[in-house]
Amino acid sequence: MKTHVAHVILAGMVLWVTGCKAVSVADDEELQLLKSWMIGSFNSLEQSSLDSNFYNIHLEMVPIWEDQKDAIYLYVEQAASWALDKPYRQRVYRLSRDERGGLESAVYMLDNPLRFAGAWETLPALTQLTPDSISIKEGCEIKLTPLGGVFIGGTEGQGCLSQLRGAAYATSEVRIEKEMLTSWDRGFDSTDTQVWGAVTGPYIFKKQP
Repeated sequence: MKTHVAHVILAGMVLWVTGCKAVSVADDEELQLLKSWMIGSFNSLEQSSLDSNFYNIHLEMVPIWEDQKDAIYLYVEQAASWALDKPYRQRVYRLSRDERGGLESAVYMLDNPLRFAGAWETLPALTQLTPDSISIKEGCEIKLTPLGGVFIGGTEGQGCLSQLRGAAYATSEVRIEKEMLTSWDRGFDSTDTQVWGAVTGPYIFKKQP
């Protein structure tokens, strides 16, 4: 699996060897706009202060591997406001076009992720994050559609497997705007009963200055 990940990331260089120049994502205006809206520091402080069903969660997204031409890569870290040094979710997102030409955010897990906790603040630390230390979460990719000045999307079907708290699969629904991101991650058991995640609606993350 990790070998496959490394091959995907190095695909652009392989194309050079075969005599075909790789297409850069730098000229893809939608992908670049999506990247600019996703990177930055976010939190759900405002939502948590108004609704006790939600916690104040911090979300950090920074670009990595910017020399790659096949896709845009982001390091993602999510932590509760009272435990910022112990993030509960660390991922790599790969933003690209899927086989149908649509926008897709593939999700990758990290080996020993806590060694990168807080690395978004000191970017040189992320140079130790290499393609062979991540593995894809099959079936968990987010399909995104630009619609009326926002990007809306989510996972498809029940292919994103999860064993967290008795779940059988997980779903994600997202809405990305210039200064705000909403995310609704939920886990369901084999009877389609929700076993984790927010119940009343998505988390609302506001981008911080």
